[in-house]
Amino acid sequence: MAERALSGVAAEPISVVGAGRTDAGVHAAGQVAHFDTTARRTMRAWVLGTNSALPEDVAVAWAVPMPQHFHARYCAEARTYRYVIGNRMARPALSARRAAWVWRALDASRMAEAAQLLTGEHDFSAFRSADCQAASPVRRLERLEVVRHGDWIVIEASANAYLHHMMRNIAGLLITVGKGEAPPAWAREVLEGRDRTRGAATAPAAGLYLWEVRYPAAFALPPASAPRVFPADRL
Repeated sequence: MAERALSGVAAEPISVVGAGRTDAGVHAAGQVAHFDTTARRTMRAWVLGTNSALPEDVAVAWAVPMPQHFHARYCAEARTYRYVIGNRMARPALSARRAAWVWRALDASRMAEAAQLLTGEHDFSAFRSADCQAASPVRRLERLEVVRHGDWIVIEASANAYLHHMMRNIAGLLITVGKGEAPPAWAREVLEGRDRTRGAATAPAAGLYLWEVRYPAAFALPPASAPRVFPADRL
């Protein structure tokens, strides 16, 4: 999709390399990608020309020339994901397919307590899918926070990298704790057990967003354009 749109602007075949991959149904508010081309276009032409050929739910926010050694995936220092949950009796309407929905009341403070037990560098085998092809299950989870905004609960994580389904499996565990079905200490028990079958169900894809990708300051990339607070859905 993006490669076809960019190829039309460049008038030559374009291959795109993204900072991270997302599963079907997962969203990307802060995806970063790079491509090589011999075409010479203004940055305005890259953005407007590419967007004119993309579907309405996909858009390029900016385009800047980068040094030859820049790589969208391998130069990234950390990636931030957000998992958004509508937590009320009535299902969200405007955010259908863009947020998870849990009608039972969730205790965000219990979820936050459990989240702190997962931060740091660990073997996250208990949170990887059976299809994960990563050579090592060790990841460094810099930050894992849980915040309530009215009827919404947002789980935000920053890590150097993620295993397949890792964020959705963490969200599933925190939801289980938030429902009162397990104590916060269960998070450490699952982590140390390194057994995916002892964890919670994988949370739905609809609530997950690749929110931001962090690069060394020397690259001077434009700031993320995603809204900082997920909008409330009152319908």
